Amino acid sequence: MLLGTAAPDFTLPDQDGESVSLAGTLAHSRVVLIFYVLDHTLG
Repeated sequence: MLLGTAAPDFTLPDQDGESVSLAGTLAHSRVVLIFYVLDHTLG
């Protein structure tokens, strides 16, 4: 995936077990997604 490419929609549980989707969140606010390759990396 390249910088500026739209992320696919996904749904995950929040801290209360309620489903939260990317599309639903984007309807109300901006979102920053950060992906990293490995745990324990600097950055």
